[in-house]
Amino acid sequence: MALLLGDTVPNFTQASTDGDLDLYDFLGDGWGILFSHPADYTPVCTTELGAVAGLKEQFEKRNTKVVGLSVDELSSHAGWVKDIEETQNVKLNFPILADTDQKVANLYSMIQTEDNKMTVRSVFIIDPAKKLRLTLTYPASTGRNFAEILRVLDSLQLTDGYKVATPANWRDGDDVIVLPTVSNEDADALFPKGYEAVKPYLRVTPQPNK
Repeated sequence: MALLLGDTVPNFTQASTDGDLDLYDFLGDGWGILFSHPADYTPVCTTELGAVAGLKEQFEKRNTKVVGLSVDELSSHAGWVKDIEETQNVKLNFPILADTDQKVANLYSMIQTEDNKMTVRSVFIIDPAKKLRLTLTYPASTGRNFAEILRVLDSLQLTDGYKVATPANWRDGDDVIVLPTVSNEDADALFPKGYEAVKPYLRVTPQPNK
């Protein structure tokens, strides 16, 4: 059965380019992103892994660790990492799981056709309580937009701390929406910067942690 948002994600131990990795231990009390790749030495994946390596400081700022996955072997990963570093001008700074027995791929429903051992391009955002907060699945032909993944992380972390939601195309620093469950009286106390009632159900306020 596929994981649903809010489910506790299954733990696992699997070989990786940084040694055996226990997911819960690796993430500790922080956030995590697990993302899968169809296979080693695929061109789109090479650019994706390079992009993630280049975002190391951005993920650290958000207390987030990233883990890649491919069903190929560690020996294959080792050669692929060299190619990634050479072509993308980065140093790989996160582990890639060698999910040769497809244990993790099956736990997280990353293989979606019976006749295909390759994993789809899936993304899982996991919060400090090990709850699944986002899933995204891309076709093999389309590289992921990691700026969007960072945007979602910002939204999740903000809305966990305040009674707000983020509107369409929101970016960190933009105005946010007061939750409909918050009364006007409570909103007056919770949002000292004030809010604009565009409609009774649509109240806009400056981002409270800025």
